Amino acid sequence: MKSLCGMIALVTASVALANNTASYPKDKVTKYVVENLDVTTLPSGLRPKRDHDKKTFSDYGYVASSLDDNQAVMATPAGTQINIKILEQKSSEIYVCVAGSAENAGSARIQRVFLLKVKNSGSLLKGRESWKEFDACPVMGGTDHDSTADAYGD
Repeated sequence: MKSLCGMIALVTASVALANNTASYPKDKVTKYVVENLDVTTLPSGLRPKRDHDKKTFSDYGYVASSLDDNQAVMATPAGTQINIKILEQKSSEIYVCVAGSAENAGSARIQRVFLLKVKNSGSLLKGRESWKEFDACPVMGGTDHDSTADAYGD
């Protein structure tokens, strides 16, 4: 009887954990990223100037000037652009290359690998600079190293 109760507890716990885990789409991942990325978690050299009521690209007036299966170019009417390239997708995380011009450095380019995660279903993707390196996204430019270690709410 004790073993039956233990098995029921394990099954119930695993189902509860599965329901709390957010899942990423298998198709149209780039579109999902640009629609659900909390851009305030990007470094200040790339992201728009913070506005407490705005979080996503669309909130800040960015539109996709180019969007395909692996890459998007987000732009404002003023011409500011942020390039996002999907590098790797796993069941619990997405690695992207984020590139753009640093606003405070004129035309200097910044490019970084970001690890994107979502804490739970219905919340925005939070990003932080990744230690992982990809040949398709060499780190370049900028000295901006904002601390986004708590971007996931941990």
